[in-house]
Amino acid sequence: MLTAGVVAPALADPSGDDGSGTPSAADVQDAQADAQAAKSDVDVVREQLAAADAAVDAASERAARAAEAWNGARWKAQQAQAAERTATAASVRADQALEVQRASYGELVIATSTAGTDLEAASALVAADGMESLLEEASAKERVDALMQQRKEEYDAAATTAERAERAATTASTAADEALRTAQTARDTAAAEAASATATAASVRRRKTALVRTLARLEGVSVAVAQRRQDGLAAAARARAVARAEAAAAAAAAAQPKPRPGNTGKPASGHQDQPDEPRTPPAPSGGAQAAIAFARAQLGEPYRWGAAGPGSWDCSGLTAGAWSAGGKSLPHYSVAQYDVSTPISVGDLRPGDLVFWGDGGPSSIHHVALYVGDGRIIHAPRTGRPVTEESMYYWRTPDFYARP
Repeated sequence: MLTAGVVAPALADPSGDDGSGTPSAADVQDAQADAQAAKSDVDVVREQLAAADAAVDAASERAARAAEAWNGARWKAQQAQAAERTATAASVRADQALEVQRASYGELVIATSTAGTDLEAASALVAADGMESLLEEASAKERVDALMQQRKEEYDAAATTAERAERAATTASTAADEALRTAQTARDTAAAEAASATATAASVRRRKTALVRTLARLEGVSVAVAQRRQDGLAAAARARAVARAEAAAAAAAAAQPKPRPGNTGKPASGHQDQPDEPRTPPAPSGGAQAAIAFARAQLGEPYRWGAAGPGSWDCSGLTAGAWSAGGKSLPHYSVAQYDVSTPISVGDLRPGDLVFWGDGGPSSIHHVALYVGDGRIIHAPRTGRPVTEESMYYWRTPDFYARP
């Protein structure tokens, strides 16, 4: 009976379930590990999405730089062709002047050679009128000789001018041909970079679609919810980056003494072509509001390299179009727009001014935007992004500022 009354201890359940339904410590640890793994997978996917966006940005920036290089090459070719036309016209005028001098000099040579006085005529003249008449004749001959010398010098000068003008025309023609070839190469490069950026964007879109699906599965939500969440996170990250850039710019401005005329407040870049020192800026143009109104009317229109309207734009095409509406002509090239404007400091910015980005001196400028006030710009950013209004720190701190 004693033996029968002994209750054997229960054997431990290997699963850790004691039958009450309460998870064991091992279950909790496994669940935490699974959650951590899922979180790590989500973080990896988000990093991949960020890398995909960065790839699009990089490809688009390369395309925008190539497009602005094409604008520069095209502008230089136009300048070279204008110089060729000027030199050719000067050469034609010089040839015409030479022909006039050649005819005048030739006529004088013929006239004097047939009107000479031989020895017998001179003797008769002396016998009849004496030495006074002979001296008068000699004086007349000296005047003729002086006129001959003058005409010869004028002819020689015209010939030299014509020769130089012809050489200048030939040089200008060669330069124009070379500039045109450079422009054609730049155009082909811009087209290739634009095509590459478009292909990259399409590939990244497909990649991001797959990544968002993965993200939705890992987070246990619908694809639509995952996409909205990802868009919101990306927008928040951009807003934080802009806020940091704005705060850094404000702190830097507060820490520096007030810029004197001739000081941009930016450190030397180390490039040979240092930024032009800002001069005392002129008063803002009365056309600034018209320029801003024109730019705002283009909001949402697509970026297209080399375009200057009416339905698509690149960066310098938009600013040139805007200021054309404001009553001023600007070249369709960001570097040239800076060159023909008055450099100013960031503290002098007024609505209608131009804001530039570059990698060194002014010749490295590759993007331009129209400042509209309150730290905001309107610009045509790049392939895949239409004309937009946003903070001028949307990308990074601008490098140069100028007033048309």
